[in-house]
Amino acid sequence: MSTKLLTGLDLLVVEDESLLRKQIAAHLESLGADVTGVGTLQAARRALADFSFDFVLLDVNLPDGRGTTVLESKVFSSNTGVIVMTAEGGVSGAVTAIKLGALDYLVKPFEIEELGLVIARARKSRQNARLDEHRRAAEQSDEIFFGESTSELKQQLEKILAADRRMEAQLPPVLIEGETGTGKTSIARWLHRHGPRAGQPLVEVNCSALPDTLAESELFGHERGAFTDARNARMGLFEAANGGTLFLDELPSLSPALQAKVLKVIEDHRLRRLGGTRELPVDVRIIGATNRDLKQLITAGHFREDLFHRLDLYRLQIPPLRDRGEDLLKLAELLSAQLCRKHRLPPRTISAEGRRRLMAHRWPGNVRELAHELERAIVFEDSETLQFARLSGPSVTEVALTANDWLNPSFHFPDRGFDLEQAIHRLIEHALWQTGNNVSEAARVLGVTRDYLRYRLTGQKPDAPVGETKSSD
Repeated sequence: MSTKLLTGLDLLVVEDESLLRKQIAAHLESLGADVTGVGTLQAARRALADFSFDFVLLDVNLPDGRGTTVLESKVFSSNTGVIVMTAEGGVSGAVTAIKLGALDYLVKPFEIEELGLVIARARKSRQNARLDEHRRAAEQSDEIFFGESTSELKQQLEKILAADRRMEAQLPPVLIEGETGTGKTSIARWLHRHGPRAGQPLVEVNCSALPDTLAESELFGHERGAFTDARNARMGLFEAANGGTLFLDELPSLSPALQAKVLKVIEDHRLRRLGGTRELPVDVRIIGATNRDLKQLITAGHFREDLFHRLDLYRLQIPPLRDRGEDLLKLAELLSAQLCRKHRLPPRTISAEGRRRLMAHRWPGNVRELAHELERAIVFEDSETLQFARLSGPSVTEVALTANDWLNPSFHFPDRGFDLEQAIHRLIEHALWQTGNNVSEAARVLGVTRDYLRYRLTGQKPDAPVGETKSSD
């Protein structure tokens, strides 16, 4: 056995039989461990008070009591693993010790050579528990903030999860729509992690990053000899995700031919590898995501209408950050706390001026841009509170409203009358500024048609603009 098996471990052996205690200590020391041996509970308590140990070998029956009483009294640190030793017939005591938190037990008489393997196994068990703890912490930090502006989205997700738990197998696809940076990937992960397939694989694919020549092989796999470099058969990502979830981000980037193959897998739950003749059964939940208008792509011939209708059963729309109102500030505070922990910095609050700048900014990059801006401010700003001086949005002095401004809540219409046309023009200008001069998006936020907005901008009135009614005068 390797002399390095237990190197670096500090061990406490609590055993009243002097000869056995010395044999155990000598063997463990030969494996690289530092060993302290005691024969009573009282001596064990003193040793634990003075030193920290990685593991304790604890006899159940001792002259001054049962070893389980030490477990019951929580004498051991959470960083100390306990392995109990008991004579034949005392297994019930070992079972009690396991229930109280012991990692493992040995039944006397045992082979001394067993000790190294048992402790190494316990060491691995603690390592896995630490990894699980890290994974849970990572998942908790990746939790999505659901505020008032996304309450409808949360309700839709809960309905999908409820349906998933009833169905379990052959779950229908989900379509997530939203601008770049709104959190489509986070929603897909949340849906998988909280659903019945949480213990199964989640495979994420950015379809826009797949070259056309490799996309089919990557997604569906290939058989040996399917093409020049196919020296061996290869499993595709659909097979890799079997039993779990396949997240296809930027789904419209796939060619119409590949879209047809995706549709076939969704409908038949079977696939055929490139160059293969056999159909392989797969049970994969498809989550597709896009930042583009699929109906416009269908009209332009870039997206299959039949695939859209198949995906449209569960459709989720993520609102852009600029439409989330006060939730933007709550999200900023949550992200700020996470980033401060990440960089091991004290928590930072957001100043009143900083909050106004956050609310005034357009956030074309949405949540991703917000996270980057927060991280930049946390790392580089020297003030106690975050100011976000780099943001392009107007400061409080630039957006201050005068008493005669009709956006001011205290505004009163003047006796000389009010220029409604000028007010409409100002609203349009503000909507265009907010949407980066995107006429379609500006029309949407104003609640009018694109034709109506073009008429207001150019003065060329369309024949029958939607939303306008003829005067009955």
